[in-house]
Amino acid sequence: MDLALLRPLYAAPVNAEVVTVHMDTSREGRDADKRLEISWRDLRRTLEEQGADEPSLAALDTEAGASPQIFGPHGESLFAADGQVLGTFVLSRPPAHNQGVVGPVVDPLETVLDFDHQLAYVVVALDREGGDIDAYPAGAFDPESKRTYDGTTLHLTRVGAGGPSMASYHRRSVNAWTSNAAGVAREVVEAAAEVKAALVFVGGDPKAIPLLHEHLAAAGLEAEVVGVPGGRGGRDALAALRKAVDEALVEASLDSHRKMMDAYSDALGEGRAVHGIPAVSEALSNGAVETLLLAADREADPMKWAAAADPRLIASAREGLGSAADDAFEAPAGLLMLRAATATDATFSELLAGTHADDGCAAILRYS
Repeated sequence: MDLALLRPLYAAPVNAEVVTVHMDTSREGRDADKRLEISWRDLRRTLEEQGADEPSLAALDTEAGASPQIFGPHGESLFAADGQVLGTFVLSRPPAHNQGVVGPVVDPLETVLDFDHQLAYVVVALDREGGDIDAYPAGAFDPESKRTYDGTTLHLTRVGAGGPSMASYHRRSVNAWTSNAAGVAREVVEAAAEVKAALVFVGGDPKAIPLLHEHLAAAGLEAEVVGVPGGRGGRDALAALRKAVDEALVEASLDSHRKMMDAYSDALGEGRAVHGIPAVSEALSNGAVETLLLAADREADPMKWAAAADPRLIASAREGLGSAADDAFEAPAGLLMLRAATATDATFSELLAGTHADDGCAAILRYS
């Protein structure tokens, strides 16, 4: 994933204490508002005990749980410093537990791991008349755009009677289906480009789907087209389509990460990857990292030193930062590697369990 969304989080003034919050903001049950109020109150008290400044907490008071329009399980990541909100993000799943941390640098790992598993996609509910096309950016709960294409409805059903005109009716039906599929395809291509979709999920009429596939292929659609149950035909069909899409997204994300692990293994064999905190930190300081890979479990991370003025530098001791040691600070290694990766325009992917990498971290390099 692109780490550009993290850049504003590192804009806190030098030596400012930064507040990080990850909380479950799911709105389920009649007491949801009260539960969220209590959760934030408890987190606020925890942050106060850690030395969070009151202006930053006050700034977050209006942000915590501020997504009432989103239903179902989800969470929020909130960041503030020096009385200013640095960023807010809605998570597709609640964190394992509510967290409130005060430190010299933000802790966006929960946010990054969540967004890393999100894909931009398009959902098409199709029938012979046309289709409904919804385009979702990565990590979005609601579509960025909703399109509908309804073409001609004349001669959409093949007649069963005989006679000399039967073949003509059949041709007209097929021509109408083809024309409608072409119209839907044009909308799908535009919608996919709009959100840079990796996947297009199509559910609906089994005779219309092959026609749509043909037109999408002819249009040079780069996204992968995936057939799913459900479609355009009332509430039940749409509910089945949504359920199938959600299940397919989970599998697609896992498959994408498996491919990334294969890419890392290949790069390691070619001398274009490193692993372990020392090697990855050195590669980050040289701007050589193309993709940073971190395991989700960072509890064993050692503390490292970093320079406030130069986010690329990470060292085991303050003296290792050379002339940048004057404004140095300590933080967990994983957080400093994320900061350095963001500063050097590296991308990120979760390191899957079972992948060989010392310290639960690795990097694919830009060059050997």
